[in-house]
Amino acid sequence: MTAKLAGPWTRRSFLSAAAASAGTTGLTTAQAAPAPFQPTWDSLVDGYRTPDWFRDAKFGIWAHWSAQCVPEMGDWYARRMYIQGNWQYDHHVKTYGHPTQVGFMEIQNRWKAENWDPDALLDLYVKAGAKYFVALANHHDNQDNYDSKYHAWNTVRVGPRKDLIGIWEKAARKRGLRFGVSNHSAHAWHWYQPAYGYDPEGPHAGQRYDAYRLTKADGKGKWWEGLDPQDLYTGRNIVMPDGFKTIRSVEAWQQEQTAHWDEKPPLHNPAFTRQWFLRCRDLIDSYRPDLVYFDNTTLPLGQAGLDITAHYYNASMAWNDGKLEAVVNGKVMPTEWRPALVEDVERGFRENIEPLPWQTDTCLGDWHYSRGIFDNHQYKPASTVIHRLCDIVSKNGNLLLSVPLRGDGTIDSDERKILEDIAAWMARNGEAIYGTRPWRTFGEGPTKVSGGMFSEGNSKALTHEDIRFTTKGGALYAIALGWPRDGVMRIQTLAEDSAVAPGSIDSVHAVGAADGLTFKRTRRGLEIKLPEGLAGSPAVAVKIRGAGVA
Repeated sequence: MTAKLAGPWTRRSFLSAAAASAGTTGLTTAQAAPAPFQPTWDSLVDGYRTPDWFRDAKFGIWAHWSAQCVPEMGDWYARRMYIQGNWQYDHHVKTYGHPTQVGFMEIQNRWKAENWDPDALLDLYVKAGAKYFVALANHHDNQDNYDSKYHAWNTVRVGPRKDLIGIWEKAARKRGLRFGVSNHSAHAWHWYQPAYGYDPEGPHAGQRYDAYRLTKADGKGKWWEGLDPQDLYTGRNIVMPDGFKTIRSVEAWQQEQTAHWDEKPPLHNPAFTRQWFLRCRDLIDSYRPDLVYFDNTTLPLGQAGLDITAHYYNASMAWNDGKLEAVVNGKVMPTEWRPALVEDVERGFRENIEPLPWQTDTCLGDWHYSRGIFDNHQYKPASTVIHRLCDIVSKNGNLLLSVPLRGDGTIDSDERKILEDIAAWMARNGEAIYGTRPWRTFGEGPTKVSGGMFSEGNSKALTHEDIRFTTKGGALYAIALGWPRDGVMRIQTLAEDSAVAPGSIDSVHAVGAADGLTFKRTRRGLEIKLPEGLAGSPAVAVKIRGAGVA
């Protein structure tokens, strides 16, 4: 279902044509109130301030869930199943059939979500301490997980036959959670192009995969009658040339195409950009999310990303009596553009306190469900999640944690145990996390944390010698990221001659406890005798009061 909009495609004509295409379901919410945000970087930078709800929340949980979870073979299945020589291609051929006959559209229809219980899952997420919940609205595989007005390949019509986003949204708000959606589909136009390729070797050599040959007419009498596969696979944008004879030659050609992993709109396919805008605006207007996560460097698709962000901010103000409550996530932001939104650092950290609020998103395992990670018990343990949360919060950030769901909508026993362990720690220590702000320094300790995108794999495990600070209500919270062997927390930053905390320290309490702890302050640091009942805790938080820390 591609919108047929003609004429030169300037920003002004884009917005007006999109509104005309939307009919009475257009920008009514935004138009009902003043629109202080214009679709320019200058306007977004000058006008945006991160809402307090996000700064206070600190911890969110994400359901990164699409049809790519059905094979239980990890992330990017919808692309790699079309690449001969890849292990996911081998699995697909063995399990479902050859991609000339069984393409990813068939996997989308196998996604039934038959055991999905969103209420039970969200109860668990709330117990684990999440203050906001994010649901995947679409991925690079280009299926909308909601009742999409502008894209027929959606979960109401294909696969689960449910409005997943609508159901998630109601369940989240019922529990007082802020609700977010993630949008990854701006990359579909180049990410999906292997579906138009072919095997260079073997019995199917030279035979094009399903995306190349299927048309709407081919669906007559089949489950997808009335649907056009080209709307799903996005059309022949970067098609593999004829004539490759070896897997290695195809790999070399594909490597040359990596330059297409960018945020620019496909100039030869403006209909894709128009359609993306309409779908994203429909998502925002229909479900009124508190957060929109874009899986993009800066914003998606050039001017279209600016258009949708300005619309979202203006709509948020209309929904909230003039108060801006919206959060947009984008990645790898230039310094001058960072104030326009909340920068997201995928699977990474910051080395120091950031002046503006930010977010890390990471996953217990692979982004899409992987049976192998479960079978081999390779998830991040609860202690790692807790340590990363404390480090991130001490530097003015939030943690968004993905808990992979199986295709049927359930989580496995290892994931459940991790969430229960996080819940136990957060129930006692959440005071040191929620509603806090960075202190004068983020912390101390010997372990270096590597900053930047995908940096979590370069960082060593944090230990009891690594201390992180937060502050709230005139108190300082110090969190040791492990249990010291002798039961004594030592904080060099709070030594008696400290330039950071030159005043007095009057009291120290374990977070959640009424009785004060024994402490002494020397030139080497503040030494605190911890209660034995906390021995073995993955992180120990204390609350410190006095003129030196207020």
